[in-house]
Amino acid sequence: MTPATKAHWQIHFCVLLWGFTAILGKLITLPALPLVWWRMLLVAGTLLLVPRVWRGLRALPRRLAWSYAGVGALVGLHWLTFYGAVKLANASVAATCMALATVFVAVIEPRLAGRRLSMRDLALGIAVLPGVALVVGGVPGEMRAGVAVGALSALFVALFGSFNKRLVDRADPLTVTTIELGAGTLTLTLLWPVLAVAAPVFAGGFVVPGARDAGLLLLLAFACTLLPFALSLVALRHMSAFSAQLAVNLEPVYAIVLAILLLGEQRELTPAFYAGVAIIMAAVLVHPLLSRRRTTAPPELHAENLVTGEARDLLDTRRD
Repeated sequence: MTPATKAHWQIHFCVLLWGFTAILGKLITLPALPLVWWRMLLVAGTLLLVPRVWRGLRALPRRLAWSYAGVGALVGLHWLTFYGAVKLANASVAATCMALATVFVAVIEPRLAGRRLSMRDLALGIAVLPGVALVVGGVPGEMRAGVAVGALSALFVALFGSFNKRLVDRADPLTVTTIELGAGTLTLTLLWPVLAVAAPVFAGGFVVPGARDAGLLLLLAFACTLLPFALSLVALRHMSAFSAQLAVNLEPVYAIVLAILLLGEQRELTPAFYAGVAIIMAAVLVHPLLSRRRTTAPPELHAENLVTGEARDLLDTRRD
């Protein structure tokens, strides 16, 4: 097996593991906030055991560290709303909403970069609207709050992905990831008392996970976060960023297939939902092809994005 072929298998394995994050979110009985809090704490705490991280922290300018911390707060809000969507609806709905991040990035990123919104990106936003309508109409009424929360999560992906794009080249990926996940943990800690009163469905009180939930959280933190992060670092050395981008854009498809096989979620959803998914995913997969034709510079994938967003914030990360 050539290094390039092995890298393609590795990146698809990473995407498969990211697809399990929504499944585990459904299986873990904790509310969304303690689920995310424990996940971020476990990953950040583990990374702090790496000497390279401490060397990076000592060398990092304070102003840049605060910038990464701000991005980390958005990461925490993204994961909170993503798992909130899982709890309010199901894994398939939450994963589908993440595909909308492409549309939000297409609108937000040009403004941050001082560019005009392109007609191609505007067409992308229009193209997914019928899919969104079918998705909303294809879920039971009690799950539509989950669709709204999932769309909000995709918006947070677009925000922290666009900000990360402007900062990623300035520090070591492990150091950046540690700061962002640590800041996300602190953000959720500060929000916890407010959300426990205002939105108990998201928060609840502080709880130490039972044996079953603890085991699933360990799988989520290590098998579905740190392991694919390490594998993707290796894979990206032997494949083009464009090929990797096409692979990670398939993450919602992996998640939906896993939800059907493992959770039987197709019984909760109608054919209209899956028709909407097909329209959204078609637009998402065509978008990097069009972007590649319009720019001579290759798209970039950045390592720290692979752990903070399960690859979702890598959408449209080409050079300006």
